[in-house]
Amino acid sequence: MTAGLLRHIERVNRWDADRFRPLLLGERRVGRIRHDFAPALAAFPAAFAVADEAVRLVPRDPEALTDAVALAGRRLVEDGLVPQWRNEWFDVTAGDDERSLFRVDRGFLPRLGIRAAGVHLHGYVRQADGIHLWIARRSPTKKLDPDKLDNMVAGGIGAGHGPWSTLVKEAEEEASLTPELVARAHAVGIVSYLMEREEGVRDDLLYLYDLEMPEGVVPRPNDDEIAAFQLMPAADVLAAVRDTDDVKFNVNVTLIDFFVRHGLLRPGDPDYLAICRGLRR
Repeated sequence: MTAGLLRHIERVNRWDADRFRPLLLGERRVGRIRHDFAPALAAFPAAFAVADEAVRLVPRDPEALTDAVALAGRRLVEDGLVPQWRNEWFDVTAGDDERSLFRVDRGFLPRLGIRAAGVHLHGYVRQADGIHLWIARRSPTKKLDPDKLDNMVAGGIGAGHGPWSTLVKEAEEEASLTPELVARAHAVGIVSYLMEREEGVRDDLLYLYDLEMPEGVVPRPNDDEIAAFQLMPAADVLAAVRDTDDVKFNVNVTLIDFFVRHGLLRPGDPDYLAICRGLRR
């Protein structure tokens, strides 16, 4: 049963460490640079000092470093070496220290292998036949995973924001949920992964929340990111994750975590231990 689930966890934890060198600020690793991209950074000595063993950020105050890295990123977008500029700033941290060291545009993060944090909210309803989940369908115009199934609410944590304020903001923007309703949500843990992609590596930390939705409350799209919502039996959602590729790549993993926590996956199921371990590598 769970072999089809484990493939999603293996996918988001697949990367080749030998293809990367650390991105350092002082002696702290803040990212990972693919070897074949490092020479492009050497063209920007005001921001990056490139060596065979590591790429080092040139020490300076946070605002000056933010500006220097942004200048490099914008020029690399123009050269076609960075996919896009998002005009969304993310804080750069090191390890488990949540203090911001400087800021980077969201579009530049994967090329630099810098950790990005986000929130995911599982909205569910208990009915006579079991748990049902509110599942969003992403807009067909989204650049990443268009038309895929998604959690009820999800979004990146921008610079200067924390998980809770981001959750409240995204819930209103994506699903028309009031702050009073979102206040009932419970923080239930994290999922993290390190995933190599064409544009670099995604080092993602996702804060997870559960919200038991009142009967009759229906999420409604409030921006152009979500096309529609549907209330699905949790067993059908599990089958979609297990048997198809209809769900956004990282949402598969957060839903698997939901299935474990709510007893839809249990000890004794094949690969149960590998699944639980893989959720927080």
